[in-house]
Amino acid sequence: MTIGFSSRVARSTCVLCVAGLLTLMPAAAAARTGQSDPGPPGAPGPMARPAELNGSGTQVRPGPEAPEVPHVSALSWVVADAGSGDVLAAHDAHRPLPPASTLKTLFALTVLPVLPGGVRHEVSADELSGIGSGSSLVGVVEGHTYRVSDLWNGVFLNSGNDAVHVLASLTGGWSATVARMQAEARALGALDTQVRSPDGYDAPGQVSSAYDLAVFGRAGLHNPDFARYCGKVDALFPGRDGEAYGIMNTNRLLTGADGVEPYPGLIGVKNGYTSNAGNTLIAAAHRDGRTLVVSVMNPQEGGGHAVYEEARSLLDWGFEASGLVEPVGSLTPPDERPKPGSEAAEPVAVASTRATGHEPGWPETGAILGVAGLGAGVMALALRLKIVRDDGS
Repeated sequence: MTIGFSSRVARSTCVLCVAGLLTLMPAAAAARTGQSDPGPPGAPGPMARPAELNGSGTQVRPGPEAPEVPHVSALSWVVADAGSGDVLAAHDAHRPLPPASTLKTLFALTVLPVLPGGVRHEVSADELSGIGSGSSLVGVVEGHTYRVSDLWNGVFLNSGNDAVHVLASLTGGWSATVARMQAEARALGALDTQVRSPDGYDAPGQVSSAYDLAVFGRAGLHNPDFARYCGKVDALFPGRDGEAYGIMNTNRLLTGADGVEPYPGLIGVKNGYTSNAGNTLIAAAHRDGRTLVVSVMNPQEGGGHAVYEEARSLLDWGFEASGLVEPVGSLTPPDERPKPGSEAAEPVAVASTRATGHEPGWPETGAILGVAGLGAGVMALALRLKIVRDDGS
């Protein structure tokens, strides 16, 4: 079953359904860390960045049997345990750099929870306006109706800025999405990130860091929908003529495309590129009961595929160094770290990368409609919501 809407209300229905919940999101995000609303993007945050990992250069605390950290030309990188959040090694972890499309991980963390995958939406011309020149696109067409899950495939696999624009419009618009992403970053303890364009397109003042990208990747691996999308190798996307066409994940470390050998045990996350940011990548892999997440920003040697090879060498080192190095920091905010003797939650990504046979997000549908009803009960009745059978398209 999916939720269907008449074509005349398709564009407005999703916005009205989630309006009540979205007004609560910045406060809810801040509440996770016991903080007040962080204010507009660029405003000083209420949290101070922890002192660990603030130093320049490579940070590592090797034991006598630990392997040597590999040479990596990236301007900034991090290797961390996705379960515990322990940072095993890093280089200029908090250096502010443009993130390119790896910022879409923060967009997904912010928007996925309030947009059930089965909702259908007819795209308007306004929703496709303002897409930056040279953007990566999945092929969203004005006047065509898409499931939200199709659009998420476009975001994660094809890095489609057109899909991001439509999804942002369904959750209050571009500026509102920027503000919620900023609040989400602060709530996660990612204090280096300044959001200006939710799709990661280069914009003045938009930066993140290898530390923050690793935080986003780790958080995503604990979200079943995020984990499943980011681990997909390929998918079908609805075409203009009603026929679907294939799209493939642009993360070559996952797919093995263009001569890049796929990494054993890789479970996603997201790559990016702009001329200003260079190549960026968040990658996660699972081996021997352990999941690692690495972030690599702007390699200075080796060409366009160097970001994958440098991530590969860091993952190899991380798995080999397991138990042989002392952490140099943590991806977890101090007040959320497990107490001594307790076990950290493992990511769900390993299981969720396999097909589940249903659209993501249906448990959230009832919650969204319920919360929205607090502020839009009469209006919701007028939307003529109807339940229809999923035709499998």
